[in-house]
Amino acid sequence: MSKPAHEPAILQGARRVRYLKLIALFKIGKGALLLLLSVSLLFLNARTRWMDALSNWTADQILLEHSRAVAYLLNKLQAVLAGGALRPAGLLALFYSAVLFTEGIGVYMQQRWAELLMIFATAGLIPIEIRHLWHRPGFVGALILLANCFIVWFLYSVLKRDKADAHVAQPRELVETR
Repeated sequence: MSKPAHEPAILQGARRVRYLKLIALFKIGKGALLLLLSVSLLFLNARTRWMDALSNWTADQILLEHSRAVAYLLNKLQAVLAGGALRPAGLLALFYSAVLFTEGIGVYMQQRWAELLMIFATAGLIPIEIRHLWHRPGFVGALILLANCFIVWFLYSVLKRDKADAHVAQPRELVETR
């Protein structure tokens, strides 16, 4: 395999490792925030005023008024979770925080499987972020979208480069035929 004519500086040596660790710390931070949210969802059900404010904020953030399908699905979910039980949402948030911690710690330790996991998990959220930015343009939303696009591009480039380096480093064995 031939080496590309130009390789970005951030993919070379110590800079690459520095950016990988920065991305890992970013994911660990998101995991910590989601862990706090999941704990509050699991244990703050008794606080009705807080829960009403949180429900209104969530409805506003997922653009409930713009999507009949989402409103229909949420009404069905509310019927299933009659009584205002937020335990399943808290458990889901707890699960996703575990995924974020796994991604972050794995990438910090420069594990290839964690980089693949992070690419798929982050790329899966980009369409949702684009939809949110379309309906509610804002600086923070655009910044989050750009950060996640950068993370996906950077990790893909690192994995592609590492695979090419591993392929070049392995000597080809000559097969003798008799």
